[in-house]
Amino acid sequence: MTSRTQQILNNVFGYASFRGEQQAIVDQIISGGDALVLMPTGGGKSLCYQIPALLRSGVGIVVSPLIALMQDQVDALRQLGVKAAYLNSSLSMDTAREVQNRLLRGELDLLYVAPERLMNANFLGLLDRLQSSHGLALFAIDEAHCVSEWGHDFRPEYRELTILHARFPSVPRIALTATADAPTRREIIERLSLEQARQFVSSFDRPNIRYRVTHKASALNQLQDFINKEHAHEAGIVYCLSRKRVDETAARLKSLGWDALPYHAGLDAVTRAANQSRFLREEGVIMVATVAFGMGIDKPNVRFVAHIDLPKSMEGYYQETGRAGRDGLPADAWMAYGLGDVVSMRQMLLSGDAPEERKRVELQKLDALLGFCESTACRHQTLLRYFGEEHPGRCGACDNCLEPVETWEGTRAAQMALSCVYRTGQRFGVGHLIDVLLGKQTERIARFEHQRLSTFAIGQEHSASLWSSVYRQLIAGGYLEADMEGYGGLRLTAASRPVLKGEQTLWLRRDETPAKRKTTHTGGEGKSREPFSGANKDAFWLSLKAQRLALAREQGVPPYVIFHDSTLLEMYERRPRSLTEMARISGVGQGKLTRYGDDFLLVIEKAAHG
Repeated sequence: MTSRTQQILNNVFGYASFRGEQQAIVDQIISGGDALVLMPTGGGKSLCYQIPALLRSGVGIVVSPLIALMQDQVDALRQLGVKAAYLNSSLSMDTAREVQNRLLRGELDLLYVAPERLMNANFLGLLDRLQSSHGLALFAIDEAHCVSEWGHDFRPEYRELTILHARFPSVPRIALTATADAPTRREIIERLSLEQARQFVSSFDRPNIRYRVTHKASALNQLQDFINKEHAHEAGIVYCLSRKRVDETAARLKSLGWDALPYHAGLDAVTRAANQSRFLREEGVIMVATVAFGMGIDKPNVRFVAHIDLPKSMEGYYQETGRAGRDGLPADAWMAYGLGDVVSMRQMLLSGDAPEERKRVELQKLDALLGFCESTACRHQTLLRYFGEEHPGRCGACDNCLEPVETWEGTRAAQMALSCVYRTGQRFGVGHLIDVLLGKQTERIARFEHQRLSTFAIGQEHSASLWSSVYRQLIAGGYLEADMEGYGGLRLTAASRPVLKGEQTLWLRRDETPAKRKTTHTGGEGKSREPFSGANKDAFWLSLKAQRLALAREQGVPPYVIFHDSTLLEMYERRPRSLTEMARISGVGQGKLTRYGDDFLLVIEKAAHG
């Protein structure tokens, strides 16, 4: 590491050392090479291009897909004393013109720009002029997975970004993403002409996130119970599949006293922007949203992400849950998952207008997620294995590790369930099949004369909820599938034959009852979560947060732009008594020390004498 690089890391950003491969990436870009960076959310991707932009001559151009992300990044950089700006549709013509003039005068270190504007002929001409005058330091392509047509964040304009290499071949490029399986990675390299780029693939593991999947009984009540016990007064995101579900859930949480806001494409742009702003700039707000919300949201102190409906894929799940705990402090990824999710998600994918090849890929991605939900193995291991990475051992930070799930030998029950599907003609849904197995005398059973079947009443040894679990696991395991051309009834797959013939043994997970659920947990192997959760009840901690919020409101920026929770927590634990001691706190660079050091020392002094 050069002394200049170390100086910028320490004095500007307030960090004592680089993490992981950050230093190698920085060195690669400073030397003029290209890089593809795959790093988990919260891993420090931004530093990988921000430091080279400050060290290389000229301005760094950052391609970013979302207005909110640009504004947050620029606000944070300005707090550090970095000359940064953005150009997007939110600016007036006069303001945009002034930014362009500052750019041409060489007054900017970093400029954030949307891909649509970057591809504009006038803007490319502006870059030509800049290259011949003050120079271009680098091109950073953030959220590079947007280039993939198989992803739910696909942006067609991203595919045109190869023009950067063709038009400015001497300017280094860095493409960054937190979500990319092997096929997406190959697509990024091909579409952005990064064949010669050095690849940096960090671990996808997020050890501070505790993953939990619970059987869905009453999703809203379960969500309420989870937030109340684990995350009262803390910021979080709740993902729902439909707009209606978003509105209902936000209203329910609000009626219970939580500061919950809805976000989906059906709301007008002004309401969406206002709700997003409140989530970013206030403490303890819960955003209830569809997947329309989230990409580029840089709020580091989201303490939980909850799903009350099944996501579409492992990538989607990883990306959405990755918005929790970006500051490295303990966070939760909680999901309620049920049989209805499996059937409705398959139906949604199969009934869409996508080409057959894409439907096949999407179904494979969904099947991987279903396997994750039903797995009895470590969640961190299962998730990482999907991305081609091995986890060294049990994580100590997921439900299956903390409270190992009970399994039972379910071959005979599976045979009954599958036989019932076959005997009823492979055209009925789970509710009717369970009624047949339990021997219920319903109108529907009488109409189809299913009381005459050999499978009628053979399953009375088990409860309806257990049969629902059996069917859910058989669908997730690929032994049954929903007939989307008919009425969504279940039918056998080829995989069911060995089970029916007694050639395959099936072990099933036994659904945990809500009463068994524990609330104590750790945030990783041997790492207690108590210091942070305890701090929430401490007057000194609350006074540090109050000071941060007051300063943020004065300047019209989100609180985390002043200091991250991790920085406040270090102040809380170390209680510096001078500016010299304050400068040793991670995240306190020279600029922030000068601007805020005395304010926070005063809070610490009052606490010491209080």
